[in-house]
Amino acid sequence: MSLEPQLTAPPAPISPNKRIWGRRASAVAGFVATVFLTFLGLLAITFFIGRVIPIDPVLAVVGDRATNAVYEAARVQMGLDKPLVVQFFHYVVGVFTGDLGQSVSTGRSVAEDISRFFPATLEMATIGIIIGVVIGVPLGVIAASGQGSWVDQIIRVVGLLGYSMPAFWLGLVGLALFYARLRWVGGPGRLDIFYDGLVSPVTGLILIDSLLAGEFDIFWNAINHLILPASVLGFFSLAYIARMTRSFMLDQLNQEFVTTARVKGVPERVVIWRHAFNPIRVQLITVIGLSYAGLLEGSVMIETVFSWPGIGNYLTTALLNADMNAVLGSTLVIGAVFIFINKISDVLYRVLDPRAR
Repeated sequence: MSLEPQLTAPPAPISPNKRIWGRRASAVAGFVATVFLTFLGLLAITFFIGRVIPIDPVLAVVGDRATNAVYEAARVQMGLDKPLVVQFFHYVVGVFTGDLGQSVSTGRSVAEDISRFFPATLEMATIGIIIGVVIGVPLGVIAASGQGSWVDQIIRVVGLLGYSMPAFWLGLVGLALFYARLRWVGGPGRLDIFYDGLVSPVTGLILIDSLLAGEFDIFWNAINHLILPASVLGFFSLAYIARMTRSFMLDQLNQEFVTTARVKGVPERVVIWRHAFNPIRVQLITVIGLSYAGLLEGSVMIETVFSWPGIGNYLTTALLNADMNAVLGSTLVIGAVFIFINKISDVLYRVLDPRAR
């Protein structure tokens, strides 16, 4: 037997590429786990709120004149006789399999209704956030660069009005002025009755579907109807984005590197838009993402005023009819969109800001 020491080879070093891919895999796994747990929490909140609300979903189905036997049979059929834990388990399984229940108001599945109504809300909110960003960001920058001037005061008043005016009142005033009085825009609804149903839904977004079908008359008619409600939504988004942009810019304009750039004779336009504005882009992504999610979930009053066939109008009708499946399904979808936009904002934050990676 040899007494010579056995030499073992040192472990092979881990390549930098493997380390990078390992970090990325763990980051993706953490992202998926966070989204899953957040969504599960949203499921729990919507489910138990639906059980706490003093609305009997069985009466909404059978009516208040049904006999006790009919009431109990419907209650058993809906699974409401089982313990809450079992009901929640069935609810979670149904949601993950795409079953949100049946709507009492429409007689269709809630998932089918949401796929019909949500694109209209998405379209209006998207145009609204575009208006808010395109106008709000420059206004915030102008207000900050001219702090204390009359332009700054006017922009701050506009922002204050955006925070203080009720959405339904501004929508009614807009209809009375621009539709009933001036005839500049279309009235309530998504299209004129003449064009309704002429375009087959592909994406659910009437602007895109009409272009795909080559129906340019319908496209411009949809624009005519969309511009006023989207502008009202965009005004509220504009006020928030302009206010936050002004606050971020004021902080940057007081930094030493901006003062140094001015001392070196850099043109003021370059100082503002390159030196001061570039660092706040990452912060603005979060602000814009939250504003967009807020438009998607806060368009209920606007859709009611403008008879807009979106998920907000659908949710209001469901509440009035005690249609709890539709209420819970709509709330769940809006909450899921909010989570999704928030997580996308976090991802973009890390992509644009190396310090957050």
